Amino acid sequence: MIAELAARTDFTREAERLVRDPTLFKWYAVALLAFVVYAYANEIERGRFDIVAAGLAIWFADWFNEIVNALVLEATDRAPLWATTGPTAYQPLVGLNVEISFMFALAGIVYAKLLPADRAKRILGMPNRLAIALGLSIFSVAVELFLNHAGVFHWEYWWWNTPFVPLIVVFGYLWFYMYAAWVFDAPTPRSRWRRLGALAGIDVAMALVFGVWLGWL
Repeated sequence: MIAELAARTDFTREAERLVRDPTLFKWYAVALLAFVVYAYANEIERGRFDIVAAGLAIWFADWFNEIVNALVLEATDRAPLWATTGPTAYQPLVGLNVEISFMFALAGIVYAKLLPADRAKRILGMPNRLAIALGLSIFSVAVELFLNHAGVFHWEYWWWNTPFVPLIVVFGYLWFYMYAAWVFDAPTPRSRWRRLGALAGIDVAMALVFGVWLGWL
């Protein structure tokens, strides 16, 4: 056990101390949850289930990345790709706190609302779905750079760090938005929920196998 702790970086051990600690709970998490519920209820009231699905798509995509991130820590016994530290209302995983999770629950709704109705419209010479996704991904990584500078968001590996941020842009965010676009633009409601349900099923299976059964999360 001592050797195991010694192999981990300081920020990893700090993040692990936060994981699923119920004493961290703060009441503002309930208010944040209410904002998320309101945003989804508003789209349901309008009958915009395509926007609801896009919102859930990014949330499920983030959970997939976060589970993989925790598995990187398990595999390396040193550090995840990213770890979050600092004050939080709750931290479910080593790289995910409840504030980040609620943000991703809203990110897909924001993205869907920015999409032009005309799928053929181009922005800066790119398909609009890709252009807007790329812009939001670059903005998101800029926020990560600030959080890293503030000492609450940590990278360890040279290939997932500055100056290699294009890798983070693509695999940390861009695929989230492109998956949300694929769900949003599905030809039928049935295919939309099938596309969304596939990733949700993968997330649940990974959580059960790697978290509940193996205890790696």
